[in-house]
Amino acid sequence: MAEISAKMVKELRDKTGAGMMDCKKALKENDGDMTKAAEWLRQKGIASADKKSGRAATEGIVGSYIHTGGRVGVLVEVNCETDFVARREEFQELVRNIAMQIAACPNVEYVSVDDIPAAMVAKEKEIEMKRDDLGNKPDNIKEKIVQGRIDKRLKELSLVDQPYIRDQNISVEELIKQTISTLGENIKVRRFARFVLGEGLEKEETNFADEVAAQTGGKA
Repeated sequence: MAEISAKMVKELRDKTGAGMMDCKKALKENDGDMTKAAEWLRQKGIASADKKSGRAATEGIVGSYIHTGGRVGVLVEVNCETDFVARREEFQELVRNIAMQIAACPNVEYVSVDDIPAAMVAKEKEIEMKRDDLGNKPDNIKEKIVQGRIDKRLKELSLVDQPYIRDQNISVEELIKQTISTLGENIKVRRFARFVLGEGLEKEETNFADEVAAQTGGKA
């Protein structure tokens, strides 16, 4: 396999507008071939999507999903640039799929890692630094291990970092980029809420024998 240099990654990024990690992956997948890598990015819907990421997205829709049985429900706001695109079937399908994704991911709490409060990140680091399995390791090694664990934990909380439930080969972020490439507008998930029936309620603990006795007028 060809060695993928930082220069090659930058060249592909400048050429396609895709993210650095996406460019690196494309080059690895295509053995360093710049042309094939650019085609690979286009096929994945990633090329040019990042160029649109800075544009204002103030239109869109609030989508919903209720899981079978009515025990889990989701509301999600997804923004685009124009009302015209908001009415497109491709956009509305994306919103439905994102809502389903949220319903299927009980650990997801934030849209992206960037939305996670700094105080929470600091708390996670404090917890990890005190773990017993790090006690005898040098400080520099300990820092790397802790950072790796924190990065993993934060991604578990991030919606866009989840593997897409209908295609585990791509992330939710890549799914969004594919739709950006198709529709030609910036698209962002702004916020979401996940509702679980009975969540947070204290369930009354009842002794089954006492309950039967009460109903029959007898003693347990």
